[in-house]
Amino acid sequence: MTLVAPVAPGLDSAWIRAQFPSLALQQDGQPVVYLDNPAGTQVPRRTMDAITAYLETGNANVHGPFLTSARTDALVATARQRMADFLNAPAPQEIVFGANMTQLTYALSRAIGRDFGPGDEVLVTELDHDANVTPWTDLAERGVTIKRVPVRLDDCTLDMDALAGLLSTRTRLVAVTHASNAVGTVPDLAAIARLVHAAGALLWVDAVHYGPHGPIDVQALGADYLVCSAYKFFGPHLGIAWGRADLLAALRPYKVRPAADTVPDRFENGTKNHECLAGLVGTLDYLADLGRHVAADPDLTPHAALRAAMTAVRDHEQHLSAALLTGLATVPGLRLYGISDPTRLAERVPTVAFTLDGHDTAAVGHALAAAGIFAWTGNYYALEIMERLGLEGHGGAVRIGAVHYNTPAEITRLVETLHRIVEQTF
Repeated sequence: MTLVAPVAPGLDSAWIRAQFPSLALQQDGQPVVYLDNPAGTQVPRRTMDAITAYLETGNANVHGPFLTSARTDALVATARQRMADFLNAPAPQEIVFGANMTQLTYALSRAIGRDFGPGDEVLVTELDHDANVTPWTDLAERGVTIKRVPVRLDDCTLDMDALAGLLSTRTRLVAVTHASNAVGTVPDLAAIARLVHAAGALLWVDAVHYGPHGPIDVQALGADYLVCSAYKFFGPHLGIAWGRADLLAALRPYKVRPAADTVPDRFENGTKNHECLAGLVGTLDYLADLGRHVAADPDLTPHAALRAAMTAVRDHEQHLSAALLTGLATVPGLRLYGISDPTRLAERVPTVAFTLDGHDTAAVGHALAAAGIFAWTGNYYALEIMERLGLEGHGGAVRIGAVHYNTPAEITRLVETLHRIVEQTF
């Protein structure tokens, strides 16, 4: 079954897949298919080696006079610069590290919310992961008014007219996703930023799910804050936040007294996970090498190489999205939630949610797993949209999420397996 044309020029799938040791895993004599990527991607060998090397030759706390501590200081600085390159942030001092996106969002929302009170308004959306909803709705304890931007149920996109109507002179902050972790929708953040800033409010962007799918440019997006997670873009378990320098300097974070009061250190309570920072640098070095490979230019700077890599990844993944939409449309009784029009590939990433008529969602997940195809079922913490779609409390949906190391052949295998499940000959 051929579902899509060859992959986009510039991405060498064989070279890419050779970088990821876990892609060689087999089940019952055949390679497994990782389509569980929205919950965490596989990591390249470079990441593993970087973690090991740090623990062998640099394991120490920061700001000491001895060799391993100096190496750790240098590692932290390198990690900040590489993440600034990845996000096109103006300065590495605008990068904050934490345990994960949820922890960072809670910590920073509390610092931001110290200046909010009765009469102030915060907007969240029905498209978001709950980690970008509840930290903000909890500010209702301070008397903050919470408003929700609805989704259009026909294609699971944000209702931009409703967003414009909800904004007011009292709006202080709008929290929105860069890409839905449930249905793959990519909102028009530049347009949202214009509306938000015209109202005098701040824009907080959750880029966790978009991270592995394309270039992130905080300046072009018009974001004021942006958060992401390294384990979603081929790195270790680590959260990253970016904020405009002037905003970070003005915040009053909760912190222990001996901790430095400089930015970004005052947002990083406790000892950072240095080995994961080493792994993050390894991941970003892999992506930079991918960019140089794509551009056939070994001399590209890390910033330019990361841009080249993630642009090529985005283009490649549009082919994977086309394969998914085309293939899933052939499965009898399959209901896909979100954008299904293959002419609108720029508005989504290759993450899809679906149900099969007459089939329990969890049972479909188990059947796929038995065939060596890894996927999640449930609500994936995208609680609001699952409630709006009527799926919460009914098993949610099956979620398939492809990334750049996936192939059209793997999508074909998925679709063929779903046909067998429907035919009950699996």
